[in-house]
Amino acid sequence: MSETFFISDLHLNPKHPIPFNQLLKFLQTRALQADALYILGDLFEVCLGDDEDQETLKALNDLTDNGVPVFIMHGNRDFLLSQAAIKNCKLLDDDACVIDLYGVPTLIMHGDTLCTLDVKYQAFRKQVRNPQWQAQFLAQPLAQRRLIAQQARSESQATTKTTAEVIMDVTPEAVISTLEKYNVYQLIHGHTHRPAIHNITVNGHDATRYVLGDWRDDSAMILHCTAKTNNLINLYIHQ
Repeated sequence: MSETFFISDLHLNPKHPIPFNQLLKFLQTRALQADALYILGDLFEVCLGDDEDQETLKALNDLTDNGVPVFIMHGNRDFLLSQAAIKNCKLLDDDACVIDLYGVPTLIMHGDTLCTLDVKYQAFRKQVRNPQWQAQFLAQPLAQRRLIAQQARSESQATTKTTAEVIMDVTPEAVISTLEKYNVYQLIHGHTHRPAIHNITVNGHDATRYVLGDWRDDSAMILHCTAKTNNLINLYIHQ
């Protein structure tokens, strides 16, 4: 059976090995039969450059060696991940791109650009996506980069506690305008950690927005797509 998998927001962290172990099991079993695997951002909890989690990257490259294409998109945690680091996997440079998913033009993206009400985050995103800022950051020793990332994470967690949930979610207007921009009626994204399938209307046409979920010690959400159906499933339940 032809099938394609989409995952995002794994936030892999050596301090929490269970999601990595679940990913490794998935890559070495069910993913081997896939037409492709798409990782739509935030593979790692934090990425400070190419001196990152080599065990995870090796497992992904092993999958490509078995003939399964792996596509990786930047998220808000791993935007410094480079093509050189992921080797045989393909880095999708754009914030959004359209793919042919079994005959259906489908827009894929991390999803953070859809959270337009979160003005503070969007300003931060603009700063850290600037090539000059990235070059200056990467020129610093790893210890200094870790300190800066830890400070930024602490500030982010403090802000999250006092920010309304609606502000951190996508805005319907941004979803519709983005689908109109790309002239498609199917969207797959992550970032919000709110797995769901939303039926919406765009330019008088039925459209569908698939939201991927984050990975935790008891949940590993994937979107399983075939020529007939697209289903959100939890790997802990569907082994």
